[in-house]
Amino acid sequence: MKRALRLAVAGHPSPNPHVGAVVAKGEKLISIGYHARCGQAHAEVVAIQRARERARGATLYVTFEPCNHYGRTGPCTEAIIEAGIKRVVIGCRDMAPHKPGAIDRLRAAGIEVVLGVEEESAQKLVEDFSKYMLEGLPFVILKAAITLDGRIAGRAGDSKWITGEKARAEAHRLRARSDAVLVGVGTVLKDDPRLTVRGVRGTDPIRVILDSRLRTPPRSKIVAHDSASPTLIFHAPEVKQSRKRYLERPNVELISVPREESRGLNLRPVLQELARRGVVRLLVEGGSRVHGAFLQNGLTDRVAIFIAPRILGDARAIPMVDASAGKSLESAWRLKSIKTRKFGEDILVTGDLQKARGRCLPD
Repeated sequence: MKRALRLAVAGHPSPNPHVGAVVAKGEKLISIGYHARCGQAHAEVVAIQRARERARGATLYVTFEPCNHYGRTGPCTEAIIEAGIKRVVIGCRDMAPHKPGAIDRLRAAGIEVVLGVEEESAQKLVEDFSKYMLEGLPFVILKAAITLDGRIAGRAGDSKWITGEKARAEAHRLRARSDAVLVGVGTVLKDDPRLTVRGVRGTDPIRVILDSRLRTPPRSKIVAHDSASPTLIFHAPEVKQSRKRYLERPNVELISVPREESRGLNLRPVLQELARRGVVRLLVEGGSRVHGAFLQNGLTDRVAIFIAPRILGDARAIPMVDASAGKSLESAWRLKSIKTRKFGEDILVTGDLQKARGRCLPD
């Protein structure tokens, strides 16, 4: 099962879950498989096809409950039964199956089913998919690069570069593992980012801009791009048609969402629309008011903070979070499941958050 868990992360199957599978007899490994892309064969089927006749009488280890329905591919339960698999060991259940009864179907066919092996790791592997299916929202990761005194840029907005090359390469890997990357219009105006994947393997995510008044420049790199992935610009309903025409072009889509409390865009419809488009994992890259809004509104699942060994020493420099919430130390957001990794001189801290209530994005 541990081998299957390691295999699972090799694919990019959104909006499907990461799944890995191993076919074995006793201690002998026969074949392996993982779900590489949505629409391609599932991990169980890949492993079974590679095993061929050796699958008969073998044990299938799979990180996630096999599917039991016809979709882009046939049901994995059917493939398992036809292959003559004798025993199926499952990491964790599918909390929202398209068609329930997979385990019952396997057992009815005389196959022994063992459930919950390495269950915590298996659930962690599909936590983004589980949220997407159960809540209809993407799994949100807030990413930032900061100095030791918690600043993402100088007072004039200069932020290149807080971290070194190795940390920046890892940040691009985070993009490559995400379905979409989101920034506020302030970041577009100050940094003119591409928000593409560079220097590492992977495809560009969908680029998302929160821009209630459509201030995004038509010549900005995020709009005037040659990427196959689209740019989505969310704006307020009252924006003038002339501003919309200013930004209309192929592969750029303008989407109206309601305001909340007279100032900001309502974030929940933004996330719901992204989920409708198959965005399971969303990387939020700022700026500080966008970070604050996602935290204050209880819409952040995880943070990934790169910390550079620098002290800016300027009280007017831009902080990582501007939530305007007046929080005390007692009520501060806390991380759990904390992990640290070093990239050159920089340190990456990741951790999960408890959710809070809220809805509004400062404009």
